[in-house]
Amino acid sequence: MNTDAGWPVERLVRKEVSGGIATITLDSPRNRNALSVRLLGDLEERLNQALADESVRVIVLTGTGPVFCAGADLKEQRIDPGNAHEAPVTASFPEIMSLIWESPKPVVCRLNGTARAGGLGLVAACDFAIAPDSASFAFTEVRLGVVPAMIAVTVLRRLDPRAAAEYLLTGETFDAARAQEIGLLTRAVPEKELDDTVAHYTGMLLRGGPEALALTKQLVRTVPTLPVEEGMRRMAELSAQRFTSAEGQEGIAAFMQKRPPAWVPRVEET
Repeated sequence: MNTDAGWPVERLVRKEVSGGIATITLDSPRNRNALSVRLLGDLEERLNQALADESVRVIVLTGTGPVFCAGADLKEQRIDPGNAHEAPVTASFPEIMSLIWESPKPVVCRLNGTARAGGLGLVAACDFAIAPDSASFAFTEVRLGVVPAMIAVTVLRRLDPRAAAEYLLTGETFDAARAQEIGLLTRAVPEKELDDTVAHYTGMLLRGGPEALALTKQLVRTVPTLPVEEGMRRMAELSAQRFTSAEGQEGIAAFMQKRPPAWVPRVEET
């Protein structure tokens, strides 16, 4: 717990590491895990800790309470027009979404419930997003007279274009099944299956080589933007590099010897 002038300061984001998985939890349920300056500061710190920790292979982002994230803390966004300045939520939110998006370690969003507005930017930044089928979603910005500007950078890379126009322009609420259909979620599952589904994905991710996962995450995004001939050339070079890399050779040896590769956490570590 941090201290401020000698008094304890409650942390709004928790981090736990076990078996190669860092679970980062938004823990401000009294305001529905809204993106306050304090929460954003804690979240950025926790993400940087997880990224720097060599024992962490996969990151899970989740929350407490019935809401994953309600978006910006609107109480903090009200300013004196005579002293207009950068809105508080912009202070570190772009950096946080970039940390998640560019993370070489896969990031799984375990939505504990509903998400709104800025919270959906976090969801879209993650590599996987699993939510209970009871959750609901909405891009509510236009109904407040503001714009889903920052989150559009990640959201528009996930959503079907027609669906993006429909929901970003109307602010209409939609359910988890629709969120999966339009690309916002990886899976929408019954609430009782949420933890098992998240564990299914994290378990599979732990079996992948750390370097291979980081590179594959990049190519999933970049290869479709390359001309075919250039893509073939660059990917042939990358393929050759990986087959001859130490990690690639260890993976091949493990397969031939019918044993887990060295990077897979041992049973007693999980």
